[in-house]
Amino acid sequence: MRQRGIALLLLLVAILVSSGCSVSPSRVRRADAVVAAGASHELSCARSDHCAIDSPLLDAANQAMADSTEQDPVHVVTLLNDSEAAMVARINLIRAAQHSIDVQTYIWDQDDTGQLVLSELLKAARRGVKVRILADQLFSFGDPVLLERLATAHENLEVRLYNPTFHEAQTSVVEFSASIVCCFMKFNQRMHNKLLLVDDTIGITGGRNYQDRYFDWDNDFDYVDRDVMVGGPAAHAMASSFETFWNHKRSVPLTHLRDVNRHLLDADVPTPLPAPHYAHPQRVARVLEEAEDSDWLDDALVSETLRTGKVDFFSDLPAKTEQPQERDAREFTAHVMRMVGAAQHEVVLQTPYLVLSKRAQSIFERLHQGQTPPRIIVSTNSLASTDAFAVYALSYKHRKRYLKDYGFEIYELKPRAADPAEDNAEAALDEGPVPPSADGHEARRRIGTERGLLGSRGEARRNRPAPLTTPGRRFGLHAKSIVVDDDFAMVGSHNFDPRSDHYNTEAGVIVYDARFANELRESILRDTLPENAWVVAPRQQSSLSLAIGDFSASLPIFDLWPYRYATSYDLKAGCTPMRPSDPAFFSCYTPVGDFPEVAVSSKLIYTRLITAFGAGVKGIL
Repeated sequence: MRQRGIALLLLLVAILVSSGCSVSPSRVRRADAVVAAGASHELSCARSDHCAIDSPLLDAANQAMADSTEQDPVHVVTLLNDSEAAMVARINLIRAAQHSIDVQTYIWDQDDTGQLVLSELLKAARRGVKVRILADQLFSFGDPVLLERLATAHENLEVRLYNPTFHEAQTSVVEFSASIVCCFMKFNQRMHNKLLLVDDTIGITGGRNYQDRYFDWDNDFDYVDRDVMVGGPAAHAMASSFETFWNHKRSVPLTHLRDVNRHLLDADVPTPLPAPHYAHPQRVARVLEEAEDSDWLDDALVSETLRTGKVDFFSDLPAKTEQPQERDAREFTAHVMRMVGAAQHEVVLQTPYLVLSKRAQSIFERLHQGQTPPRIIVSTNSLASTDAFAVYALSYKHRKRYLKDYGFEIYELKPRAADPAEDNAEAALDEGPVPPSADGHEARRRIGTERGLLGSRGEARRNRPAPLTTPGRRFGLHAKSIVVDDDFAMVGSHNFDPRSDHYNTEAGVIVYDARFANELRESILRDTLPENAWVVAPRQQSSLSLAIGDFSASLPIFDLWPYRYATSYDLKAGCTPMRPSDPAFFSCYTPVGDFPEVAVSSKLIYTRLITAFGAGVKGIL
């Protein structure tokens, strides 16, 4: 065992020594020359508009821009709750682009979603549109061969990776371990922003990454997620933010990555990018048809669009991860905090991970101690619905604090939530056996997660949710949104947790319109209905059990008492939904256990262990 440990240590040291060097300038110049000589220059369109399709979405944004003045901005805003509409909007805007498309994301998989959007962007580049893709390295592409082909796909397409580990596109498990040893802080800082910006006029931002589960296309596990589409002057702030990230030193061109550089220099001639191979081509065909169907667009998107005034796009700066004490670098994070801290009547918060930063804790505690504390409604994940069980374990540990000190009303999503299942029905009709790839093998799946370091790399099974007592497709919450006082609302990438506060860069849109706030509020409250969520409320137990539980929860380690202050409840048949503070609550709700529908498994045990011993890792989860 000792020899094995020494061998592992020596291996890590070797990786640190060999991988710590960046690509030499001479190799970068040679790879740049290969790209310049090998990249396609041919255009599929000779028209000045680059054969862009007509788009009512882009037309409305152009009109808003034309009608705006510096004193009186005009915006068009569309809440993208529905995953099908979110995908169709992206495809429509990509096909409508005349000048530029900028894409920023945390995850880019090579499943149907990733292949489809990449294919559409490449077609836009071939029409003559300038396309730039900036993706966080940890869960994006991950295949140096693919990136080598993208580097030479077309002169109008450029890809950069943010904060690559050891100057490489692909991070092995051993390199992952080495990065924790040598450079934990740098490696743990990720670009969590999501943005698709077309012609610097209209953009989409929010929670969705480019992976099937964000668009209800995963056969096993899908996210309840949300974006917002904004056209008008706020797009200028989006463009400025993207430019800042694109030009930052952590945004690395492909030729500067050691593994991609090696493939470029070793190749005799550039290899063309293969055509997409979809697991479910019928779903892809459907959204491509809808993206140019004016009736479908009018019904699903145009009719849902609000014309309004002030809209702000906020983004943290890349410097947030290097100078976290600088206020300007944490602009979006700070603005979200101020927005919540100013609440007078109600805060409706939806977050996948209910692990609050110290600043958020102070804000909610102050609000609750006020003379007329606002109502705080929280929609979040249950253990049965989350794919980040380690994070859930810490949320579970602090339930009493959330309920008593902050006055939260907590609703945890059911894995078989009725409304998401109904929304998903159309996509489910298109399911069938996954066809083999062109070489006869199933496509490699890269299951990404948004949770930083712990449990974020390695085999796909580590990122799957806990097994349930019943089979079937399940749903997990991924939307990040806040509504304050029915007056203004935020949709973005910020999870309202320590990782979003201190490590990740975040972005989002704040809309100052009561109509939009009400629409978003209704969307979040829909996810708290009894058919979609369990209610977390105090457990009915003896004073002795409660006292032991309080003592156990106060311990940083050895918090082992199984009977927590609160547990999950479900509405009884024939009863009307009510708040946990209602005197009749316990007569109309029945306790269903702390982890309803979760089967006994290693992940259930891990959850208990992290609750007991994992308080120290809260900041990096």
